[in-house]
Amino acid sequence: MTPEAASAEAEKLCRLAPVIPVLVVDDAAQAEGLARALVKGGLPVLEVTLRTPAALDVIREMAKVEGGVVGAGTLLTPKDVQNAVDAGAKFGVSPGATDTVLSACEEVGLPLLPGAATSSEVMRLLERGYTVQKFFPAEANGGAPALKAIGAPIPQVKFCPTGGVSMSNVTDYLSLSNVMCCGGSWVAPKDRVASGDWDAIEALAAEAAALPRP
Repeated sequence: MTPEAASAEAEKLCRLAPVIPVLVVDDAAQAEGLARALVKGGLPVLEVTLRTPAALDVIREMAKVEGGVVGAGTLLTPKDVQNAVDAGAKFGVSPGATDTVLSACEEVGLPLLPGAATSSEVMRLLERGYTVQKFFPAEANGGAPALKAIGAPIPQVKFCPTGGVSMSNVTDYLSLSNVMCCGGSWVAPKDRVASGDWDAIEALAAEAAALPRP
């Protein structure tokens, strides 16, 4: 898969809903209920971060949920990429971008949302062909004002800002012309996941799915 094709696929996913849930799940037994609640609430694109021992099993379980598109976040190595594909991930997300990880995703045909934090990183990815990128960590890097400033000289790149995004600031990002969606963990609070309160999570998802976009 070429970087251009990867970005085209990433753009399709980013346009499905205003928010991509960023999920850190400790127990695969919670995967199906969580995915169903988020999808039913209107957030079909799910990022499962590879930060827990259960993550790959969670991806396997969520991949079975009708209407959902499950991807793997925190891709740091080619092994992560292969494991994600084997588990059924349909896309990948990385906090940054290295040639090794980019090449691994291109070789196995996994659409990637590569992370960038500075104008130089954005330009390097654009030079390679990636026109859809993750702005991370968004709030720590200056938030919506910084992303707006980056967009002025580099308007051809669209972003999914992630990191510190919440209901209190998400509209600041979604109002920008270079933002297609945001990544956020607030739609799946750890206490709600732990207790299996899927109705509450579905309600949070519905609230996020109704957010306006340009």
